[in-house]
Amino acid sequence: MALGSNILQRFYQRGVSRYWAHLARRAERTDLEALRSQRRRARNLRQHLDTLISTAESRLALPIIGSNSFPKPHGTDWAWRPELWREPTPTKGIAAVGNKERLGTEVTLFHDCRISELTLRQLRNNRQRDLAPFGIRMDVFRFDGSFLSLVVDLPPEAAQDLRRSHVIRIDTIVEMEKPLEIFARLNIRHGPNTEQIVRELPLSKEDIRVEFDLAYSNLNEKRVEQLWLDLIFEGPEMNQVILCDLTLSRRPRAEF
Repeated sequence: MALGSNILQRFYQRGVSRYWAHLARRAERTDLEALRSQRRRARNLRQHLDTLISTAESRLALPIIGSNSFPKPHGTDWAWRPELWREPTPTKGIAAVGNKERLGTEVTLFHDCRISELTLRQLRNNRQRDLAPFGIRMDVFRFDGSFLSLVVDLPPEAAQDLRRSHVIRIDTIVEMEKPLEIFARLNIRHGPNTEQIVRELPLSKEDIRVEFDLAYSNLNEKRVEQLWLDLIFEGPEMNQVILCDLTLSRRPRAEF
């Protein structure tokens, strides 16, 4: 039944295509009253076709929405791409972003500007080399504050069975209008204390990657509660920064 239905549908589509092709060829000779009616019907049809084409291009564009696929180090026991880089958010962008304002459920912007001239917006990635479905763009105009950071809350799985023998790696793709410094600070709450490890992102390299070796921390493995990541932007005024991707992975350190 389905096969017969598909055959009939193909014949119908060919007939519709031939019909409009015929009208298009005769348009120069069609009387004006009939041409006006054909134009109205063609415009209605074009509206539906444009909607279909736009939706199809968005859905079929690489990478696929929801993708959590990215290269992982050998031995990885946990890997994650934050939701803002995987799924569309109900709110696509925020203007005049206030302190502690969230975009999505996991990302929060912190700053101490007296007057906010900051914007955040989720972008759809569609370049073939992009692995993340979405990116995030931050526009900074006048900046009268002393700090600006984007905080990403890690899921509970990141803290589960975390040991000082682990290495946590961050991979990101960053585009900017002009050079600036970005620092990544990994925060691990264990009991009443919070361990903080800071690394500067090597923005001059093609592969922007930093690793946090927990062997050099004072982590209390029995009391690990929560992890979060701060991306700290130094000198962000009059700049546009696009984080095309952000992924985190965890693996046991190789023993020699």
